[in-house]
Amino acid sequence: MAVSYKKLFKMLIDRDMKKKDFREFVGISYSTLNKLEKGENTNVEVLERICLKLSCGIDDIMEILPDSPDNGTGRGVE
Repeated sequence: MAVSYKKLFKMLIDRDMKKKDFREFVGISYSTLNKLEKGENTNVEVLERICLKLSCGIDDIMEILPDSPDNGTGRGVE
């Protein structure tokens, strides 16, 4: 399964918040921001901090995408 943080970055656009300002406001490192941008795994504590700072729920910043035959996992929909 893949994770998408597109909802988070759309929220930042809607709030007119630059990525640098977001990173400083939440207190995450540049490498953690890069992980979010690439849809890579990150610590649940980071996601919790983001939600608390932005006053939102986890489903407002991310979504879990099901495996598909073309995402490179070698597993199709079961």
